[in-house]
Amino acid sequence: MKHVSSKPGARLRVVIGGRAAMGPGKADLLQGIRDTGSIAAAGRGMRMSYKRAWQMVERMNMNFGAPLVTTAKGGKQGGGAVLTELGEAVLAHYRRMEALTDSAIADELAALREKVGDGESEG
Repeated sequence: MKHVSSKPGARLRVVIGGRAAMGPGKADLLQGIRDTGSIAAAGRGMRMSYKRAWQMVERMNMNFGAPLVTTAKGGKQGGGAVLTELGEAVLAHYRRMEALTDSAIADELAALREKVGDGESEG
């Protein structure tokens, strides 16, 4: 399932060296790959085509200079995908940055919610 949060907050996009290194979609894809062992299954869970998921993995692998995800071809043993040690570290760092961001903006977010009123409005 595509991660679309309805809770108020910020969406963190980290840019390093002039290129998008990590954002919520890429982090969710990495997490899906870790949880399912499959790029295809992770993509389906996000309502994303296999081609799009594979392109995102290739881009992340290229942008970080070393693979975040490694794959094995199908066959008798089956195929699959796993996060490398670097992939696990990148995902963990990103998730910690998300938590720190949520904590850092909590008071200002609460103030904005009061101004919105019932909190039901989007945008």
